Order: sequence, then structure tokens, then C-alpha cells
Amino acid sequence: MSDESDGPMWPPAMFEVFQETSEQAVEQQKKLLQQMLGGGMSGMDMNQISALSQTATFKTRVQSGGRISIPDAEREALDIEEGDIVQTVVIPVKRNRSE
Repeated sequence: MSDESDGPMWPPAMFEVFQETSEQAVEQQKKLLQQMLGGGMSGMDMNQISALSQTATFKTRVQSGGRISIPDAEREALDIEEGDIVQTVVIPVKRNRSE
């Protein structure tokens, strides 16, 4: 018997669409960051400002299985519910291991 979670979460065609959308979102974020650093907020239009207000920055600990949690306040502020798809950028902050 196999567990339903053993296979891919989405069919291959859906995964390709998801991947393309993710890549486009990353490109838009790069452009937005370049505009913010280069020309300040004055060069931004309302859509860009709105997109910026739909982001959150927080620190969280990696749990077993590589899982991370989005804090309640952030989920509430961004109206994120269970099952929603979100894009995550991970930047290691501190490592608690001896090497």
C-alpha cells in the first residue's frame, strides 16, 4: 500500500506553470528591488507599492523535515490560509551547529 503523499503534489503540466510563474515573480522582485535601491520610492507606481505591502520579513527556525512556520501575525496580515501557495526566499541568518 502506498501513501497518497508519496507522489508529486501536482501533475507535471501544472508544476511547469507553477515554476514559470515563480520565475516571473522572482524577476519582478529583482526589478522592484533595483528600482528601490536605484531611484527610491518615487519611481514606483501604485501596483509596485501595493505588491511591496503584500510581503513579510521574519525570522523562523527550521523544524524537522525542513519545515518552517509563518507566524500567526504574518499569516493574518497577509490573509494566508492553510493550503495557500506562497513564495519563500530563504537567507540563512545564524547556524547553531559546530563544524
